Amino acid sequence: MKIKYIFLLIFLCKAAYSQKKDDSTKVLNLKEVQVREQQFKFNIQSLPTTKGTFLYGGKKTEMINVQGLDANIAEKTPRQIFAKVPGVFVYDMDGSGNQINISTRGLDPHRGWEFNIRKDGIITNSDIYGYPASHYSMPMEAIQNIELVRGTGSLQYGSQFGGMLNYVAKQGDSTKVFDFESTNSVGSFGLLSTYNAVGGQVGKVNYYAYYSKRISDGYRDNSSSDYAAFSAQITYRPTEKLSIKADLSHSKYVFQLAGQQTDAMFAANPRVATRSRNFYSPDIYVPSVSFNWSLGNRTKLSWVTSAILGSRSSVLFDRTADVIDKIDPVTLQYANRQVDIDNYHSYTSELRVLHEYRVGKLPSVLVGGIQLMNNDLHRRQQGKGTTGSDFDLSITGNWGRDLRFKTQNIAFFVENRIYLTPKLAVSPGFRIESGESVMSGMISYYDASKFPDAIPHRFPLFGLTADYQLSTNQNLYAGFSQAYRPVIFKDIIPASIYEKSSDNLKDASGYNLEAGYKGNFEKLRLELTYFQLLYKNRLGTLAQTDENGAFQILRTNIGDSFTKGLEMFAEYYVRINAKANFSVFTSNSLMDARYLNAEIRSGEKNVSIKGNFVESTPQVISRNGLTFRLRKLSLTSLFSYTAKSYADALNTVQPSANGSVGLVPAYGILDFNATYRISSKLLLKFNLNNATDKQYFTKRPQFYPGPGIWASDGRGFNLTVSTRF
Repeated sequence: MKIKYIFLLIFLCKAAYSQKKDDSTKVLNLKEVQVREQQFKFNIQSLPTTKGTFLYGGKKTEMINVQGLDANIAEKTPRQIFAKVPGVFVYDMDGSGNQINISTRGLDPHRGWEFNIRKDGIITNSDIYGYPASHYSMPMEAIQNIELVRGTGSLQYGSQFGGMLNYVAKQGDSTKVFDFESTNSVGSFGLLSTYNAVGGQVGKVNYYAYYSKRISDGYRDNSSSDYAAFSAQITYRPTEKLSIKADLSHSKYVFQLAGQQTDAMFAANPRVATRSRNFYSPDIYVPSVSFNWSLGNRTKLSWVTSAILGSRSSVLFDRTADVIDKIDPVTLQYANRQVDIDNYHSYTSELRVLHEYRVGKLPSVLVGGIQLMNNDLHRRQQGKGTTGSDFDLSITGNWGRDLRFKTQNIAFFVENRIYLTPKLAVSPGFRIESGESVMSGMISYYDASKFPDAIPHRFPLFGLTADYQLSTNQNLYAGFSQAYRPVIFKDIIPASIYEKSSDNLKDASGYNLEAGYKGNFEKLRLELTYFQLLYKNRLGTLAQTDENGAFQILRTNIGDSFTKGLEMFAEYYVRINAKANFSVFTSNSLMDARYLNAEIRSGEKNVSIKGNFVESTPQVISRNGLTFRLRKLSLTSLFSYTAKSYADALNTVQPSANGSVGLVPAYGILDFNATYRISSKLLLKFNLNNATDKQYFTKRPQFYPGPGIWASDGRGFNLTVSTRF
């Protein structure tokens, strides 16, 4: 920090003190003094012990300052945005930035559905109990910070194994009546993006609204994307202790799916498309009303009521990669496509209270609350679509599946942070959920009387975290928390006439355990964490014979898995002189994720997979970067390495003919990013992604968007201009 800033702060503090001394009835309002060097010195920090009505003490947390990153914000490149979060696995099959697919600690990355995903504390998972993927997609230009709490936070936020991922949006500038911001990007593969926002403060009302539009041709052939989003929020503060916020957000995109590839196709040309008529489109609204009330100096109350309303639609020629989508020589038409539509009506109301109190001379914090959910998921699938080539959801005839999945659930949670000594604090807590999901409807090839009438959700979860303050900038932490994942809609539905869902399906359950050291010094940040994750009652398929002796596939629980590992982060900052500095970081995870007592179907028999690696869990994920800053210029280089992984629980190495199983090879990606802050009103950003043009893929999905290889983006660039006035 420059000397003049230190003197300025001393002067302002002295002025405020003198003013208070002279006349206690007067208040001197001081404008915020923000020192640029501090703002960008470390753009990842731990969350404070408490924030609002949330308790973070004793847990492994990260807070990413998105506005301080040189990363590719226009296309939301996850390996760059989450580079300093150890162990983030990126499922990268959509380089245009429509959706972020990430996971940690060996969990499934599909649309982040192992996380409790929130926007400003508002749940955005489409249906926690029916289909927990998050289809809502915010533009990263609208994000101020990203908060991540690992699985030991599952008591407060939800039962998810992954913990909570919260996107904190920008708010209106409280020092201006009107403020306008515009961010525009152009780049490779036809990228055109614009983000425009207005905000400000008028009396006791703060407002912020944006509109975002992004189109792209995509890296692969037939992979165009058309994305749009808007949001409008108004916060009214009738008193200093009460605020009321209303928010309406929306996102929609239509993504043309280029189709999965076989290994031979990928080796010959990773950009080639196997489909030209496949489309996918989520259209999601997120309305909410929030109350935040300070009930005195020690008690805070928050009440959030929100909804997820919208749909997820697709029209696909749904075959494996080795089946060509071509015109029939007899009919002179393409084959009919399959249409699937989900409609979401998910409502949540969450009341939280945080109270600070003292036991003797030592402080304590009590957090408690209640969460109500009422969800209605309407799923229509296997509709016979058109033979055309555009995004057309019309069907002929009836649906193959027409189902409803309704859930009502209530959850109570309490967590109490108690200081046993001035340096040692423990936080015991529990969460109790009680609810039920009811499925009804029709499957054309299945007897509706065999549907489960009701699926109960009644379980207690317990946890305990602790932290010990070694010094002002060092502490130890440890935690244990139970977790739970309900059997979701897709686990219950038999895929064909040859399948049967078990009558005794069990919900997944288990725990997260972690212990770590954290040091935050003037020039160095260090964190080392050991973790364990037990995941019981994993879902899969087994072979069996029916009552008539015919072969049958049984959808059921196949066994348990156990993941252990280390997460390591270090960043070193060097101030060269008053105008220049640099920082270097390394972010690594070592994971060993294996099946315990488990077996799975292989052909028409069942085989043990005890000791096999869990799918999509590379043993090493390493990201290493260097950032150099000279006055208004910031340059960052990032190398991301991900070790090999397996696509299936059998750990198949030799790829199948259609590419659906086989080894996922290791890969390393080099990125260069630059930001030039010309003034407080004008900023330029340049990103060179995958500079070495590495041809790679991250996963062989077993279901949507189709089993096989989905090539990730090769070398590309984008240029961004941001203005504000």
